[in-house]
Amino acid sequence: MLRDVKKGMWVFFILALAVTLSSCTIIFQKGRKSDVSQIETLSKRLSELEDVKKLLEERLKQEIADKQVKLEMAEKGLVITFLADILFDSGKAEIRPTAYAALDKIARVLSENVPDMNVGIEGHTDNVAIKHSGWKSNWELSAHRALSVLHYLANKKGVAGERVSAIGYGEFRPVASNDSKEGRQLNRRVEIVILPKVTKIKKAEANMPQEAPAAEEVGQEENLK
Repeated sequence: MLRDVKKGMWVFFILALAVTLSSCTIIFQKGRKSDVSQIETLSKRLSELEDVKKLLEERLKQEIADKQVKLEMAEKGLVITFLADILFDSGKAEIRPTAYAALDKIARVLSENVPDMNVGIEGHTDNVAIKHSGWKSNWELSAHRALSVLHYLANKKGVAGERVSAIGYGEFRPVASNDSKEGRQLNRRVEIVILPKVTKIKKAEANMPQEAPAAEEVGQEENLK
């Protein structure tokens, strides 16, 4: 019973990931061979991500122990989170030389172990307004920090440029309360997201079976006549 529940939760996670990473609506039908094959493919790719997570946990063991880096599986993929204070000086977007070693370990895994997976780099800040650093807003700061990591991985470490992208979210996706010093520190972060390859499934609406209206809806339509 417990095994069936875990299996069901795993399949649900796979489907949620597929919908998150695909711009198309995906409809799975029980027993359809193509859908079974799609689920098996997604399951295999997620298993690959789990293996990469274990490898990174081993190589970043010290950084994780020092709470400089955190690894977690999320709906969007494998997320490697750096506290911004580890990568950058306050209000700056130039990577500290002391952070190169950790980024080098990640770059090696990206190139050698998952060379076919795309990588998204997300910059985040706390909600303290920019005052003296010269940036127009936290958006600019977070975006430039994400771009700095992107340029390091692509230009310095050889991660293929077509695989990487960068975005700045500023203060608008906090993971903790900004009411405390500790919370603001957690919100100042850069996330490197390894994205599993998901093939988009396109469905022609003309071939989609038309669903019959529910009994309650039919009754409502008759009452309106």
